[in-house]
Amino acid sequence: MTRVLVVEDDAQLVRALVINLEARAYAVDAAPDGATALRLAAAGQPDVIVLDLGLPDMDGIDVLKALRGWTRVPVLVLTARRASDEKVEALDAGADDYITKPFSMDELLARLRAAVRRTESTPVSQESVVVTTDDFSVDLVAKRVTRRGRDIRLTPTEWQLLEILICNPGRLITQRQLLLDVWGPSHGTKTNYLRVYMAQLRRKLEADPSHPRYLITEPGMGYRFES
Repeated sequence: MTRVLVVEDDAQLVRALVINLEARAYAVDAAPDGATALRLAAAGQPDVIVLDLGLPDMDGIDVLKALRGWTRVPVLVLTARRASDEKVEALDAGADDYITKPFSMDELLARLRAAVRRTESTPVSQESVVVTTDDFSVDLVAKRVTRRGRDIRLTPTEWQLLEILICNPGRLITQRQLLLDVWGPSHGTKTNYLRVYMAQLRRKLEADPSHPRYLITEPGMGYRFES
């Protein structure tokens, strides 16, 4: 049984989440504040955490940073904070996904299932792995991309971006993280670089670049690879 830790100080919302999760055969623990959340996370070893940022005793970002000091458990941030910089801060601190209030329970459950699936699947390794989609395949060892039986030439920068995204399937990688990993610290704010290179990748790999199926943009936050 999948165990979920809900970290939320709104008792009515906690009750709704517990009812909906338990009805779908999840085991649920609830914490009304950050200190309790950290204690339950250490004691109960949850499979996924739903974390509010506005907690009474400490900021949810600090809870997230504390968790990331010792666990990679998926964390879905659930909060009323809507500013892009706050979303990016949470993602950079280690959140796996970000959902704003008010929210659809169906959307939350779908994202929760996706987070659990990612932890249950075998992580993508660069040791003799070929990632195959309906439209193209990527050989991470040979650094080779093929589409419809033909080799697709990528520039070194395009390859670096694609490799990072493919090695983190389903995970939202922030613009800042991609810029730091590919271009270095001096380019951490130059998001126009990403727009240009992601557009090039889509033209080479997507069947319909204007409606991408695999290289997904989360506006103001970053990109993810969906297989």
